[in-house]
Amino acid sequence: MPSPAPSAKKPPVQEAAPAPATNANAPAASGAAAAPSTPSAARTAGRGGLAIAFAKVSFIVFGFAQQLLLEGLLGQAGYGQISRVLAIVGVLNNVVVATAIQGVSRAVSTAPEGHVDAAFARTLRVHVALAVVLSLGFALAAGTIATAVGAPHVATPLRLVAAVVLLYGVYAPLVGSLNGRRRFLDQAGLDVGYGLLRTVGMGAGAFVLLRLGGSGTLGAAMGFVTAAALIVPIALTRSGVGHAGAGGPSARDYLGFLGPLALGQIALNLLLQTDFLLLSRFAGQEAGRLGLAASASDDLLGIYRGVQLFSFLPYQLLMSVSFVLFPMLARARAERSEPLVAEYTRAGVRIALVVTGAVAGTIAALAPHVLRFAYKSSAIWEHGGPVLRVLAIGMGSFAILGISSAALTGLGRERASAAFNALAVCLVALGCVVVTPRLPFGPTMLLGTAISTSIALGLVCVVAAIALRREAGAFVAPLSLVRVFVAAGVTVAVGMRMPWLGKLAVLVEAHVMGALYLAVLVVTGEIGKKDLSLVLKVLGKPERAGDRVRRT
Repeated sequence: MPSPAPSAKKPPVQEAAPAPATNANAPAASGAAAAPSTPSAARTAGRGGLAIAFAKVSFIVFGFAQQLLLEGLLGQAGYGQISRVLAIVGVLNNVVVATAIQGVSRAVSTAPEGHVDAAFARTLRVHVALAVVLSLGFALAAGTIATAVGAPHVATPLRLVAAVVLLYGVYAPLVGSLNGRRRFLDQAGLDVGYGLLRTVGMGAGAFVLLRLGGSGTLGAAMGFVTAAALIVPIALTRSGVGHAGAGGPSARDYLGFLGPLALGQIALNLLLQTDFLLLSRFAGQEAGRLGLAASASDDLLGIYRGVQLFSFLPYQLLMSVSFVLFPMLARARAERSEPLVAEYTRAGVRIALVVTGAVAGTIAALAPHVLRFAYKSSAIWEHGGPVLRVLAIGMGSFAILGISSAALTGLGRERASAAFNALAVCLVALGCVVVTPRLPFGPTMLLGTAISTSIALGLVCVVAAIALRREAGAFVAPLSLVRVFVAAGVTVAVGMRMPWLGKLAVLVEAHVMGALYLAVLVVTGEIGKKDLSLVLKVLGKPERAGDRVRRT
């Protein structure tokens, strides 16, 4: 299972697993931050975030391997089919996971000594009951959902993965208890282990059923269920189930806490999938109107999912920043230290901006080459290259929106954070509804969807940045914005002229683009010695006295 993170989840790499983009780690982080505000406390928060971030990076790697493996086994149309299944169930799974981890972690971390196991047992019962209801409801509604997204042919695998909703509903609170107890190594181990199980399970399932003459999509879904079934007993050996007793919130109070949290997560996860699901609906409808086979729209969805896989990278990689930023902001606000709030906000957003520019700029610069490097189908890189250029920049805005939302949540403005996610959902949906169905069936639909989605995310990113600036008294220096935009622009302009020299050359070109981006930032004065000091502080390494004197 991916590591929880403030603000947002789950991108395509992870839609097949519990949500990464959530506020799930917030309770533990807040609990950890409750210690006296000292340099060691900041280092503890940073190290805890880095430990889970390491597991998250591992999970991203497994997720990439899974996506590329499935495309190679199933082909472009089959990849589009399984992507539809994972996108649909991922919305519900991510909400289940995010609310369970955050809710149980909060209950466990705030329980008085001696009542932790009772609090865990009580909240676990609530989540198991919810998992049964949601899993059954999803299975019953699978046919209706499949038809609504223009893909009635995926109803059977959708019914099958309803079992994953049940299994995640049990697994996530187990992980939440580890998070609340700050057993980050156990949590990270489960994340890495599940990432491996899921990748192997889905690949093996698809391969076996294809060899038997069956549906590779159904086989991948069976592998997904199998992996989730295996990780639950493994997690039980690490977390236990607690024990009955007086401790923890009542079921009514606990559900009252989960309700608003779930609404925010629903908005967030719909945001991650709105463009894909609406494209699925409109492409499926248009294919039917033209008398084409269902596989025609599957082909288009396979291209768009391939594009999304890379465009979500900036957001996924920025979650480690959230792990560090969230608890530090929460503690600074609790201590009414507004100068520290402004300092942490400015530093955190600046790091996020620099990282986003590097990743999104490099991907946009080499978009067709990146897709050609990764995918077997030539249609994905031929038609997906221009789409990825646009969506990489749009998802860069989404990454900054995620950091802004995490910061607002850390400052006690959860409702504002959720409101921005809801606004983004509405704007993305509006853009797709207005643009996509008016375009001719084919790659043009993909590009139109990417453009409308990117514009919507950019607008909400600006609004959220203004809100964070007002709340924290800082955002990021305007000159830093200009420098990052210039560096990214130079990187994209140069990268667009890079020729195709083979797959191995793509790795070299990516490093060259990243080096070019950093070089522009160094030349313009955006990156310097202060940045090294910040990295050393987070890692807990002492600065030399001379460094402190010079900075003073």
